[in-house]
Amino acid sequence: MASVTECAAPRRPNRPVVSFRTRSCAMVAALVAPTHNFLMKPLVGLLVTAAFLFGVYVLYLKRMPTVAEGTASTQAVSLTGVRMDLLQIAKAERNSIAVDGRCSSLDELLSSGSMSLSRTERAGYSYSVDCSGNDFTVTARHAPAPADSPIRYPNYAIDQTMQVRELE
Repeated sequence: MASVTECAAPRRPNRPVVSFRTRSCAMVAALVAPTHNFLMKPLVGLLVTAAFLFGVYVLYLKRMPTVAEGTASTQAVSLTGVRMDLLQIAKAERNSIAVDGRCSSLDELLSSGSMSLSRTERAGYSYSVDCSGNDFTVTARHAPAPADSPIRYPNYAIDQTMQVRELE
C-alpha cells in the first residue's frame, strides 16, 4: 500500500484547493462499531419497561377502589353482586305490589319466578324482606367480621325508593 506522501501530487496552480474526491491511494477510516456500549439500547428498553410495569402496579393494583370504606378491593365483586341482587328483589317486590296489591315474602317472589335470583344468599350475605302495607325494605346482612380482622362487611338495605344504602 502506498503511503500518503507518495500519493500526494505536487500542487498545481490551476487545481482547486479542496479536492472533491478521495484519492485512490489515501487511507479511509474503517467503519467499526464501538464495542463498549452495544448493550445500552436493550438496557434502556428494559429500564423503561420496568418503570412502566411498576407504574401500572402502583396505579391499578395498589390503589384499587373499594365499594365501601374499610372493605378490601377483593370484596368489590361480591358487594356489587349483593347490591344488584337487592335491586332485583326490590323491582320484583314493586311489581308484586303493583299486580297483587300487597307485599310478598322473599320465598313467594322466588317461587313465582318474578326474578331470576335463584337463592336467598350470596358471599355470606343473606337477604330478607320486611313488609308494612305497601312499603317494603329489603336487607342484606352479613355476619360480623372477627374482632382482629381489618375487613368489615357492610349491611345494605333498599326500599320502595330504589336507593341502596348502607345500614349502620
